Amino acid sequence: MAPFSYNHTHPQDMWYVLTGIPGLEDSHTWISIPICSMYILAVIGNIFLIFLIVTERRLHEPMYVFLSMLALSDVLLSTATTPKMLAIFWFHSTDISFGSCVSQMFFIHFLFVAESAILLAMAFDRYVAICHPLRYTTILTSSATGKIGIAAVVRSFIICFPFIFLVHRLTYCGRNIIPHSYCEHMGIARLSCDNISVNIIYGLTVALLSTGLDIVFIIMSYAMILRTVFQIPSRSARFKALNTCGSHICVILMFYAPAFFSFFAHRFGGKTVPQHIHILVPTSMW
Repeated sequence: MAPFSYNHTHPQDMWYVLTGIPGLEDSHTWISIPICSMYILAVIGNIFLIFLIVTERRLHEPMYVFLSMLALSDVLLSTATTPKMLAIFWFHSTDISFGSCVSQMFFIHFLFVAESAILLAMAFDRYVAICHPLRYTTILTSSATGKIGIAAVVRSFIICFPFIFLVHRLTYCGRNIIPHSYCEHMGIARLSCDNISVNIIYGLTVALLSTGLDIVFIIMSYAMILRTVFQIPSRSARFKALNTCGSHICVILMFYAPAFFSFFAHRFGGKTVPQHIHILVPTSMW
């Protein structure tokens, strides 16, 4: 038997096929209804929130500035994934070029890391407001708030830009089926015929040193917040202080829980977690 040989394909000539949600192809139309509804509500709600914060001068405070940044990142993140997903479900538009796939991959990772940094900034805001209320206006000035926002974006860009080079450096052999509804780093890398150890190591490093550290600092912030709150003698004052953190905690849980499920399921779930669960759970973040 003749030895098997690969036909190497130049990345720019590659076209991928996104399959949607493997195993649930017959239900794509029904699945698209809640996804489309949530997308429309998310876009309208977040844009209205941004408009309200921009137009109301009394809302020009650090907490609301960070909230508007979070709303903007939510709109961009959902827009980076949902339209193509709906096109697959409704029109069977499964083809996507290598360049478009890599662009989608970059923006998904970039916006995710940026949103994680914004959640950390919001935790810092609550820490200063509760633990150092008299110094709040001197610590979180307009200049400091702007610098924190710029730092979140720059950090995310520096961390995620190498993903583009990591997938471009690989040699591809013609495999073009991505069993997913959108493009992500390891989904593209696994289609190559090269060793992708560098991609795996860098992906894990980014997860641990960016998002992982953000979570550690958020936990530390809330540990100090709780310590300060429970030293307040008035029960009503304690409740009021905790109430200001409630919505932020809910957002943190909604953001990180699906992300960590996807992270651990892909690496340790193996075949025990169905493929459609791998896709649907992270989709709830967008």
